[in-house]
Amino acid sequence: MLPFRIKIFVTFIVLCTLTVTAAVAQDVLKGTVYENGTNIRLNNVFIRDNNNKQVTLTDKNGDFSLKTATGHILIFNSPGYNPDTLYLIDMRPKKVMMVTKTINLQQVNVTATRQAFNPRVEYRQVYEKSKVYVFSPSTWFSKEAKDARRLKKYFQRDAEEQHIDNVFTPVYVGSIVPLKGKELANFISLYRPTYKFLRSNNSESLVAYINDSYKKYQALPPDKRALPELKAPETTP
Repeated sequence: MLPFRIKIFVTFIVLCTLTVTAAVAQDVLKGTVYENGTNIRLNNVFIRDNNNKQVTLTDKNGDFSLKTATGHILIFNSPGYNPDTLYLIDMRPKKVMMVTKTINLQQVNVTATRQAFNPRVEYRQVYEKSKVYVFSPSTWFSKEAKDARRLKKYFQRDAEEQHIDNVFTPVYVGSIVPLKGKELANFISLYRPTYKFLRSNNSESLVAYINDSYKKYQALPPDKRALPELKAPETTP
């Protein structure tokens, strides 16, 4: 049997090896997100590692960096684009292309099977890192703290947009104005109210807003009532 001191030394070496292995296994992935078929770089794309729950946003140049590892799955989300999934087989810089989302004119009834998404619970560490402390300069100027504050603002905007979607629905708007199908979808997109308006007005004011917007819609020339047609992404043989 090995002496007690040697056992301690061997255990220490094993623990160090495991720590180094874990640090090497998880590294920082860098990349850029583009609109598919164009050279447009997309900012504020929400990126989530489905394995270690790390999250980040692309910057104004569409660039991102995320602590992850090979074998992990990354999820990319941005309003107006279809979600994209990336399985990491290596840690080389990535070029991610997101496809614009087409408008779905069909009304879909959704039944909740889980609790509403609460970022304060699921991403508690983001809210903790976003806090600013007077006597802690790192909470003011570090990249980690700045990124956390950006993510906090993103979650707030996402919650506000979700509230608008829940109130300004095709069923509700269609019960007030005589529009259907594509015309109704165009009207909803053209006259989508702000979160601030919805929070500071009651249902009667919203009905008045919709009726007033419908009069403006009728006054538009036909070519101005439709949203620009989305171009199909170019494909290479």
